Parts: sequence; structure tokens; C-alpha cells
Amino acid sequence: MDYVYTFLIGGAICVIGQILMDTTKLTTPRILVIFVVAGVVLQAVGLYEPLINLAHQGASVPLPGFGYTLAKGAMEGAKEGFLGAITGAVKDSAAGIAVAIAFGYIVSLIFTPKSPLK
Repeated sequence: MDYVYTFLIGGAICVIGQILMDTTKLTTPRILVIFVVAGVVLQAVGLYEPLINLAHQGASVPLPGFGYTLAKGAMEGAKEGFLGAITGAVKDSAAGIAVAIAFGYIVSLIFTPKSPLK
């Protein structure tokens, strides 16, 4: 049953993103920011944690999961003070950020981007 919930929740998040891309004039970066902010807001009101517990990686891997991780780290760090709120978010999401930067760099070395405006 865990796999079913993971697939359904993760798929639903992806479907929402695809619907936003197909039916609105929002650019892809704006949609990505909306997803991250949605994860932060849902964590702040206590709704994303139960979704993580239900769907596991289906809810933590997409971009709202990154927002959730940032918010959770900031909330835990805020117990230590203002500086803890800032560093807590970075500590909890550092692995994901480091991997994204490393793979982005590796891909940039392998492939040559093509400019759409020629």
C-alpha cells in the first residue's frame, strides 16, 4: 500500500504542475517557486507532515518537499533563536542543494546548451 500512496501523491503533485503549465501563462520558474512556497505554507499550517507520513518519497522528492524541508528546519532552528531559524533551514536541506549543484555542474560539462534565440 505504501507504493500506491507514493505513486498517487507524487503523481498528483506532478499532474498539478502539468496542468499549471498547460492552462496558465505562468513560466516554468514561477511554477517551481509556487511549489516550493506551497510546501513551506503547508508545513507552516501543519498539513504537509501528514502527507509525508502517508506518501513518503512521493511527497518529499517533488519541489513542495523541498519547501517542507526548508520550513521544518527553520521551525526547529527557531527554537535556538533568529540565527537558528536561518541556519536550520540550510542544515536540513544542504544535502539536496549540494547534489543539485554537483549534478548541474557535471551536466554542464557534458552537454552544450543550445540557445532558443538564433
